[in-house]
Amino acid sequence: MTTGAHVRGGRQAPELTDPVRYPQVAPPAVRTKRAFVLLAMTLVLPGSAQVVAGDRRLGRRALRTTFTCWALVLAGLVLALTNRTLVVGVLTHRWWSLVLIAALLGIALAWALLFVNTLRLIRMPLLDRGVRPLVAGALALLMVLTSGSLAYGAYVLGVGRSTVGAIFQSGPAFDPVDGRYNFLLMGGDAGEDRTGRRPDSISVISVDAETGATVTFSIPRNFQNALFSEDSPLWEVYPDGYNCGDPCIINSLYTDVTQNYADLYPDAEDPGAEAMMDAASGVLGIEVQAYLLVDMGGFEQLVDAMGGIRIDAGGWVPITAAEIPGTDPIRHYPPDGWIRPGVQTLDGYHALWYARSREFVTDYDRIARQQCVQQAMIAQLDPATVLTRFQSIAAAGTQIVETDIPQDQLASFVDLGLKAKDQETRRLTIGPPDFGTPAENFVTYPEFDVIHSRVQDMFAQGAADPAAAGVLQLDRAGVVSRTPVHSTAHTPARVPAQTTDDGITEEYLQELATIGDDLTLGELLSDNGECSPA
Repeated sequence: MTTGAHVRGGRQAPELTDPVRYPQVAPPAVRTKRAFVLLAMTLVLPGSAQVVAGDRRLGRRALRTTFTCWALVLAGLVLALTNRTLVVGVLTHRWWSLVLIAALLGIALAWALLFVNTLRLIRMPLLDRGVRPLVAGALALLMVLTSGSLAYGAYVLGVGRSTVGAIFQSGPAFDPVDGRYNFLLMGGDAGEDRTGRRPDSISVISVDAETGATVTFSIPRNFQNALFSEDSPLWEVYPDGYNCGDPCIINSLYTDVTQNYADLYPDAEDPGAEAMMDAASGVLGIEVQAYLLVDMGGFEQLVDAMGGIRIDAGGWVPITAAEIPGTDPIRHYPPDGWIRPGVQTLDGYHALWYARSREFVTDYDRIARQQCVQQAMIAQLDPATVLTRFQSIAAAGTQIVETDIPQDQLASFVDLGLKAKDQETRRLTIGPPDFGTPAENFVTYPEFDVIHSRVQDMFAQGAADPAAAGVLQLDRAGVVSRTPVHSTAHTPARVPAQTTDDGITEEYLQELATIGDDLTLGELLSDNGECSPA
C-alpha cells in the first residue's frame, strides 16, 4: 500500500507504509503483534503468512497443498465413520501404509520449512529484545506440535507396519463358516523344565461375521479323547480320538505332533498349532479356521508394556515354587509368594502367575482366572493406552504372538473386533462348572453329542435374543438350564464376593503350605477362581 511518492534518481519510488509486508515502518507494538499473527496463520492455514507478507507464489502453492490435505483428512474422517474396513486396510497394507508414512514425513518437513520461512518474514532484529525469546519459543513449540506430531505419527505407523508384517503372514483370505469366524487362542509355555511348548490355555473364539456377537469356548488342558474329523491328517493316527490315556491330554497334542507327526502337515509353518485346530474342531463340532498362539513367557512383557492390568480378585492365589525332586505325585516347595484378594493392579510377573497358578485348586479355577485376565487386557487396551505405550506394546507383540491369520484380511477382522466390543461376550467351559463337576470326570470321558448340541445352543440363543443370552448349565440329571447374564461380558467366574481383608494372612497361608496342610489350603483358596476386571 502506498500513500505518496518522491523522486529518486529520476524515478518515482513508492513510500512503503504497509506494516504487514514492511514492518520496518511500524511501531514496536505492531511488529510484536504482527510476529504472533504470522505464526498463528502458519499454524492454522499454512501458506497464508507467505501470501500476505512474503513470497506470494510460495504461499499460493502451500495453500493449495493445505486445502488438499484438509480435504483428504475430511475424506478420511468420513470413511472412518462409514467404511472402517477400508481405512484400517490402508493403515495395515504393506504398500499403502508406506505411501502414507512418506506423505506424513513430507508434510512434516514442508510445514517446518514454512515456519522457518515465517521466521524470516518476522525479521527478528526489528523486534524488541524482550520479545525475541517469546517469539522464538512460540515458533519452536508450534513446530513440535505440528511437524513433530506428524513425524511421530509416521513413526508410530512405521512401527505398526513392522509389527503387522512380523506377526501376520501373507496368504489367502478365508470365508466364515455358517456365518461365523472361529479362531483358536492358545497360551503356550515352553519353560526350561518342559519338553517342547505346551498350550496350557486353550480357547476357541467364535464371532458372528455380521454382528460381531462373540462366544468363547474354553477347553481344559487335561481334556482327553479329543476327536478328529475324517479330513484331518490325524485321522490316520488317531481314528478313535486322542485316546491313549493320561499322556494324551489335549495340551500334549501340540508337542506330540511337532515332534512325531510334523510330516502330516507339510505346508504348515506350525504343525502343532494346525493339529490343535483339528482337535478343537472335533471337540466343539465346528470348523476352527485360524489360530493365535501367545507365548506365556512373553506375556509378562506385554502386561508390563501396558502398564499392568487392574483386576478384582476374589481369593488368594499362590505363586508356585519349584518342584521337590523325587516326589510322586509331584509336590512343590512352599509358594514363592501370594497374590492377595481385592482390587489391584498386577504387573507382568504377578499377572502371569495369577493366570497360570493352579496349586491347591483345580484347573477350572485357573481357567476362570485366565478368562478374567483376558477380559482385563481387552478392556484396558483402549486408545489412550495404545497411543502412549504403542512402541513397547508393539515390541512385545512381535515377540509373543504367532498366528496364521493372513495380513490382507486383518482390516476386516479389526472392524469385526470393533463390533464385538459393543456386543456381549458369552462363555462356555467344556468341563466344570458348565459340564458336570470335577468329581464326575467329564473332561476324561466327554460326551461329544452333548457338547456339540450345547455349542449350537449358544449360537442359536445369541442369534435369537442376544440380550437374554446366558451360560447353559447341566445338572447331574442331564437337564439343561440357563443362567441369565446381567452384565455386558459374561464369564463363568463369579463376581468376587470379597474385595477387602478377609482376616487371612499371607504368613498363615505360608505356614500351612510349609507343613503340607493341602486340605485346609484347598478350602481357604476355593474362591480364587472368582475374579472380574476392575
